[in-house]
Amino acid sequence: MTMFYQLMDRHPPLNPDLIELLSSVETATIGHVEHVGFVGSQVLPLFPAHAAGVAVTVAAPGRDGSIIYRAIDQLMHGDMLVISRVDGDDIACVGGGVAMAAMAKGAVGIVVDGPCTDVEEIVEVGLPVWCRGVSSKTTNRQFSIGGSLNVPVACGRTAVLPGQAVLADRSGVFVADANRMRQIAEAARQRQQRSVAVRTHLAAGRSIFEFQPETGS
Repeated sequence: MTMFYQLMDRHPPLNPDLIELLSSVETATIGHVEHVGFVGSQVLPLFPAHAAGVAVTVAAPGRDGSIIYRAIDQLMHGDMLVISRVDGDDIACVGGGVAMAAMAKGAVGIVVDGPCTDVEEIVEVGLPVWCRGVSSKTTNRQFSIGGSLNVPVACGRTAVLPGQAVLADRSGVFVADANRMRQIAEAARQRQQRSVAVRTHLAAGRSIFEFQPETGS
């Protein structure tokens, strides 16, 4: 029986100036004002990291590892590989080999709403990985089930579209269309700048209700 693999065209990388903007923005700041676009609190980084890139999406069912490597073959510099575990199982589709291969292609990170494996190897490779725990049960390219590349997927608690901007850090993962991400990031950076003044105010033992933000002349 021939298995079906749906391989759609990829999207171009994000503009470098957007990447630079996102490098100074925290997902937790965005979380003060946005309520959609967050992958979910259970998808966390294996080690502290901050990365932003364009979403290359994968729908990966069962133990079939072929679709993961088909996705890796399409990766370019600046990509964020976003993997939806369609069956919601405890099988790891990301390990040391996948991390190394993705990094060699220029990926900035991997987000998967399932477990990973080979934690020490991934840390040694140095590619940021956001996942939902760890498992010793893994995918295998000898299993042929099928899968899809660069299609809309559900990752964690949110829909992720191929080509969307992805921002991931210690607090979690946030996705949005590139134009919307730019607006959000600019507002978040301004909020973070104001937050410095607020914390200085609080560190002096003063009430938050006494804080008066400075206005430009």
